[in-house]
Amino acid sequence: MNVKITRSNRNVFRDLGFDLEESEHLKIRADLMIEVQKRIAAGRYRQADVAKILSVTQPRISDLLKGRIDLFSTDALIDMLARLGTRVQLVLKTTRKARKVA
Repeated sequence: MNVKITRSNRNVFRDLGFDLEESEHLKIRADLMIEVQKRIAAGRYRQADVAKILSVTQPRISDLLKGRIDLFSTDALIDMLARLGTRVQLVLKTTRKARKVA
């Protein structure tokens, strides 16, 4: 199963006052976390079972299911999706010209 993460114009983190770069990073992490949560729910795993599959502790699974985005890196979430049999594809789109450095 593939998960395609794309950038959209809407970003709740930007609306909350985070700067552009941080809000984009948080949105990607949130999208990845939601996908991990969906895969866990679809598999109807018990926390102990999914902890073994993902090679993490049960408290870490609890943090994941509670949406503790601050505790998970993009890399960790992509690794979790891979262990759950999901391939992640990142699609980049240019929204405006890059700034020139003087």
